Amino acid sequence: MARTRYATDRGLIARMGATMFLLGLVFTAFIIVIFLLLTRFTTVSNGGIIFIAVLFGVAVSFGSYYWSDRIALSTAGAQLVTPQQEPELHGVIDRLCALADMPKPRVAIAPTDMPNAFATGRSSKVAVVCVTRGLLTRLDRNELEGVLAHEMSHVAHKDVAVMTIASFLGIIAALMVRFAFYSELFGGGGRGRGRSGNDQNALPVALVVMVVGMVVYAVSFLLIRMLSRYRELSADRSGALLTGQPSALASALVKVSGDMARIPTRDLRAAEPLNAFFFAPALSVRRGEMSLSQLFSTHPPLEKRLKALDKISQQLSK
Repeated sequence: MARTRYATDRGLIARMGATMFLLGLVFTAFIIVIFLLLTRFTTVSNGGIIFIAVLFGVAVSFGSYYWSDRIALSTAGAQLVTPQQEPELHGVIDRLCALADMPKPRVAIAPTDMPNAFATGRSSKVAVVCVTRGLLTRLDRNELEGVLAHEMSHVAHKDVAVMTIASFLGIIAALMVRFAFYSELFGGGGRGRGRSGNDQNALPVALVVMVVGMVVYAVSFLLIRMLSRYRELSADRSGALLTGQPSALASALVKVSGDMARIPTRDLRAAEPLNAFFFAPALSVRRGEMSLSQLFSTHPPLEKRLKALDKISQQLSK
């Protein structure tokens, strides 16, 4: 937890901690299964599947951790802006930094009419807060301040680093599934042979690795999405308490979500790679859809976020 004046929510922290604990259990079980496979089956091709998947997973996670800011800005087509270029935007961020007692992040603008914002960077030293032109033209100063307070909460709490580390297991599992599939497809998977080398009835190790990887990926995916939703609720709460204006953040949420619903789906899909970073998801679960669909969402439902902000408003008015 970063040392800032951003408020914390013990309930949310406990739930996020429990989610990380469950991810740790899944990771431990995954390692045990892989160890048993490696000790039971010793062919080069079998070990190669696991080794290559882990190697690629480490490389992908390392790149996401250290260059998340560059990757996100490039994906959004955003450019860094100076205080001379965007004095009002920098003024809002300067005020929030003073309120939160935290270093000022870099500021960027994405040239798209889709109203949204995101923050990224593994630490406050390399963090960047990005808003779209569409957001700047639609929100008033108080609403913009609420959105930026939400995004800077992600920076203060190192959410990008936390989510990258939490995603490590899922990345490795997904890569193992892919490598095992191609190994089985093109190389026969390397029939599992015990230490005697004569066990022709054993299942192909590549197939076992693929099944294990699919199960681990599915479980870790759901846990990571749950963690992401908790962190969005936490950022809403922290940002609202920092500014003292939860109603402004709620108003911004309604405006952004309403305008996003009117944007063509093809344009929203083009922004989907940044969905997990956005203040409001480009593609979200529509009202009335099955609650099961919400398990796969990176953000809580709009109604839940507004209800939480209304509760904060009531607390502040007492």
